[in-house]
Amino acid sequence: MKWLGLILGIAALLLGGLWFLQGVGAIVIEPIACVGACEALEGPSLPWALGGAALGIIGIGLIWLALFRRR
Repeated sequence: MKWLGLILGIAALLLGGLWFLQGVGAIVIEPIACVGACEALEGPSLPWALGGAALGIIGIGLIWLALFRRR
């Protein structure tokens, strides 16, 4: 379970970091595969930045639990 928490934590931290950077406008990535009318995220977006920050914090928490949790 330790490795699963560590892998999920790292994935959440990386994805949250990407979402946060997209939300603050530091990174612009064009949509790759869309089902509907997809557009690139242009300019800062508060929901993306907040969601990315929240997911990053969850990722840090999962990593911390995986590394420092006592049985």
